[in-house]
Amino acid sequence: MTGFVIIGASYAGLAAAGAARDAGYGEPIYLISDEDKLPYQRPPLSKGFVSGTVTSEDLVLRDQQFFNANAIEFIPSKRAQKISAREQRVYFDDGGKLRFGNILLATGSRPRRLSSVPAEATNLCYLRSMKDAEAIRDRVSAVSEIVIIGGGFIGLELAASLRKLGKSVTVIDAAKRLLERAVSPVMSRYLLAMHRANGVNVHLDQVITDFRTAGEMVHSVTLGSGQSIGVDLIIVGIGGAANQELAAEAGAVCANGIDVDRSARTRLPNILAAGDCATYTNGQTGVKLRLESVQHAQDQGRVAGLTVAGHDATYESVPRFWSDQYDAKLQMCGLNAGADEAVVRGNPEDGRFTSFFFQKGRFIGAESVNRGAEQLTCRKLLSQSVSLSRDQARDSSFNLNSLCT
Repeated sequence: MTGFVIIGASYAGLAAAGAARDAGYGEPIYLISDEDKLPYQRPPLSKGFVSGTVTSEDLVLRDQQFFNANAIEFIPSKRAQKISAREQRVYFDDGGKLRFGNILLATGSRPRRLSSVPAEATNLCYLRSMKDAEAIRDRVSAVSEIVIIGGGFIGLELAASLRKLGKSVTVIDAAKRLLERAVSPVMSRYLLAMHRANGVNVHLDQVITDFRTAGEMVHSVTLGSGQSIGVDLIIVGIGGAANQELAAEAGAVCANGIDVDRSARTRLPNILAAGDCATYTNGQTGVKLRLESVQHAQDQGRVAGLTVAGHDATYESVPRFWSDQYDAKLQMCGLNAGADEAVVRGNPEDGRFTSFFFQKGRFIGAESVNRGAEQLTCRKLLSQSVSLSRDQARDSSFNLNSLCT
C-alpha cells in the first residue's frame, strides 16, 4: 500500500477522505486540488456570494485543523496530468508524480461552452468555481443589463440573486419550458411565474442568432424571433460536461462520465470515481445516470472512501436536489423521468405544494416548494420502497409519515 490519492477537493473528494479515515484506513491520504483555496461550498456561489452577503471565509468546508487532526495531507494548486494504472502513479503538470494504492477521481464537471460567441468578447462569464463567481461579483456593480443564457438551476439562481440587486435580468433558454429535463410542467410554470413576477424577462424556445459587438464587448444579442436585447454582461449556464479525460486516457470506460459500479469502482484496478464526473447505474431504475448535486457527491464519495478502507459499501442513496430562488426552496427526491402520472398536494399559487410522480402506479419521486418536512418524508418512503397510492399523495389530510417504518 502506498496510500489513497484523491484528485479533486470538493464534496466527493472531501467525503471520501473523511469516510476512509473514519472507517479505520491507516495509510496516508492525499487530497489534491487544482485550486489555491481550502475546499469550499459551491451552491452559495450563485446566491449569497455573487450578491455580496457571503464571503469566501463563510464558504470553507473544512479548515486546515481538520486535515491535521485526521492526518489528511491537503495539497492545493496542483493539477493531475496523467494516471498510469499499470504503474499506479499519478503525474502532475509541474513534473511531480505520486504513487497510489488507490486513487479516486473526484474531478467534477466544467461548464459547457458557447461556440457562437465572438472570440474577442470580454463581458461573458461562466460559473463553476469561486474564481468564476468572483469575476461575476466584481463586474456586477458596474453593469445594469444582464443576459443569462440557460434556464437551468444556476441560471435561475443567478437571476434571482441579480434581481435582488436591482439589475435588469433577461433569461434566454432554447427549451420550451424552464428546467425542462429536470422538473415537471407544474414546477416549470410555477418558476416562470415567480421569476416574471420578480421582474425577470424570460424568453423560452429561443436561440441567439447574433452577438453584436463594439470593440471587445458584446452590446446586444439578437433572438431567433428577431428581437434585439441590450446587454452589459452575459452569463452562460447551459449545463456541465464531466471531467473524465484523466480516466479515459488511463483506459477507464467513459461516456457521459466515468463509468463506475455501485461501490464507486471503475473497471481499472485501484481506480475509483465519484461525484459529478461519475456515471453509475441507479439501483431502482436500472438506468445509467450522471448526477450533479451536493448530496449525490457526498454520498457517493463516502461509498468510495469506505470501499478503499476495505468495507463492502454500495451506493443506495435516493437522488435528491435542492435550489433556493427568492423565498422559494425547491426540493426534489427520486427520479421523475419516466413518470406516467403526477398528482399535486397543495396549491402552486400559494407557493407551497408537492408533486408526486408515479410510474405504472409505483411512487418514484417528488418535487416540492417550501415543504421541507414533506420532502423528507418522501425520501423515507422512496428509500423504504413504500407503496404510496395516488389518493394518499393527493389528500393533504393524509399523514404520509404513517406509512414509514
